[in-house]
Amino acid sequence: MVTKVQSYTKNKNMYDLLSRQDYLVTQSNDLAKAFGNLTLFEHRLLDYCFSFVQKDDQQEIKYETTVLDVIRHFGLTASGKTYKMIFKTFQSLMRKTALCLLVQEEDGTSSILMTGLFQSIKFNETSKIVFQFNADVAPYIFQLKSKFYSFRLSELAVVKSKYTLTMLKLWNANAYGKWRNYNDPNSLPPSVTIKGTMEEWQTWFLGTDEMGTPRRWPASRFRQKVLTVALEEIQSIYKKALVSITTIKSGRSVVGYEVSINIVNTHLIM
Repeated sequence: MVTKVQSYTKNKNMYDLLSRQDYLVTQSNDLAKAFGNLTLFEHRLLDYCFSFVQKDDQQEIKYETTVLDVIRHFGLTASGKTYKMIFKTFQSLMRKTALCLLVQEEDGTSSILMTGLFQSIKFNETSKIVFQFNADVAPYIFQLKSKFYSFRLSELAVVKSKYTLTMLKLWNANAYGKWRNYNDPNSLPPSVTIKGTMEEWQTWFLGTDEMGTPRRWPASRFRQKVLTVALEEIQSIYKKALVSITTIKSGRSVVGYEVSINIVNTHLIM
């Protein structure tokens, strides 16, 4: 009987690779952290694609929409320029959603599988769009949708900053219990505390440049332009949310942050 090894690997070179993978996906909610390099509209279009997923879907399923449906959903003006912009955004999503998956082999060793979120995206001359998620990634997507990714698109549509969208997804993925009961107009999302190193936070929110190099900002700029912007908008959307940022230091150097979003249920109608 072969016992599967739960640790990454005894091979030092592989361990170094695993420990340095910014986008290493080991569980479904890691997908919420993996696309910091997307623009606001790319985030929105990806959320739109995720909204097609149902809990009982099979890995090989293909989803269909139309350019007109996308235009109507986002309140865009129907024109050749808009059609081209939607095409280019899907093209960008195909390029920017590369992933590294940690997989366990039958012999107990671990491997890094380099793949992408989408298997294919097809534009038909009738303006029909057919897209399929990669079979390697599909289980993570289905689990993420059923357990964590429980926003309504209308809830995300009011967000103005890509950093707020990322923070909402981190909040949703790290919270315990149901996000909210949409049958109850006074239902609120749960409180959460998210802790990470400086490198982790910047990877989640900034992603990489076109060459795949992780983007890095000075700590003061990152806190002011990213975390503060995201949390202030969250507080404006969820009036009962109390937000805070705790800076984690090693000596005088900032090495990480702890973000807390606490919901104060006063039983008053918002």
